[in-house]
Order: sequence, then structure tokens, then C-alpha cells
Amino acid sequence: MKFILGLTGGIGSGKSAASHWFEQQGIVVVDADVVAREVVEPGQPALFEIQRVFGDEILLEDGHLNRRALRDIVFQSNTAREQLEAITHPAIRLSIIEQLQAAESPYVILVSPLLFETNQHELTQHTLLIDASVELQIQRAVQRDGQNIEQIKKIIAAQMPREQKQQLADDIVLNDGHLDHLYQQLEKLHQQYLLRAK
Repeated sequence: MKFILGLTGGIGSGKSAASHWFEQQGIVVVDADVVAREVVEPGQPALFEIQRVFGDEILLEDGHLNRRALRDIVFQSNTAREQLEAITHPAIRLSIIEQLQAAESPYVILVSPLLFETNQHELTQHTLLIDASVELQIQRAVQRDGQNIEQIKKIIAAQMPREQKQQLADDIVLNDGHLDHLYQQLEKLHQQYLLRAK
């Protein structure tokens, strides 16, 4: 049985910095966000199904998904969102499982911002939360994405509350300082995970 670590954290928490660090140590990282984009590429069954359910207006002229058009439909209706999730979530889950099983590293990491919300933590043996205060999350996301504060607050509000994630996670790394401090904490955990993977 392969040791699979679930890695999560809210927007601006430093989740990406952490996953890049693990990749530099030779650990295979399967990113749920990347998989979510892959399953709706032209030619994928999920895209055909989305087109069948929502119509041709969700396609761009080149056959790719028109994310903005789909987002507009889904934001206006809970039913539409549920229909979309019923198409994409099983396809995403299946692809994640295939990629986790194919990984050739001492252990493998599933990175997902919605690890607990979408029950993807069930695919893992152990979970790691990269945590930061809401103030710091907002500050970092504004600097990084150039989004306005209100947009970022909405994203944070839509995610599971920090306290709830803290209760669910097996390990928590507080990323409230310099990147070197984050990497020191990750190095300790990496050694533990290597032992567990043996």
C-alpha cells in the first residue's frame, strides 16, 4: 500500500510553496486543480457531457471549455452547479486515483485546496494543513493575484473554516513567517513521511 499524503491549505496559505518544496525533494505531487483542468480538455468525456447538459455556448470556437460562460451559468443556479459537479467530480477522482497509483516516489502527495470539502482526504492515509491567519492569507493573495480584497474574502468564506480544517488535519504547519521557516518545518515532516512510507 502506497503512503499517500493529502496536502491542503486556504488561498494564500503557502500550499503551493509547500508542494513545490516536496517536488524538489523528489516526491511526486498530484494537483487536484491541474487534474480538474485536464478532465475538461477537448476530447475528454467530461467535456462532451458538459456540452450535452449546458449547450454549445460553453465552448470556445477552438473547442476548449469557455470557463467564464460556464461559471456564469453555475453561479446563478445551485442545480446547475450540482449538475456540473456530478459530471466533473467522478472524472477528477478517477484521474487522481490513477495518477497516485502510477507515482514512482517514496511516497506521493495529493494537493487539493478542497481536500476535506470534496472528501478527497479519503484517498490519503495522512493529511497536512498549511495554515496561516486570515489577515495573512488576504495580504498574500492580494499581492500575488492582484485581486481585490472583497473577492479574496468571498473565496475564503466559501472554503471550510480554518478551525475546522485544523481539527481534521493530522499535521499542521503554521506558515506565518519566512519561507525558510516553512521549509524547516517541512523537512522534519518529510523525514517522518519517508519512515512511514518504508
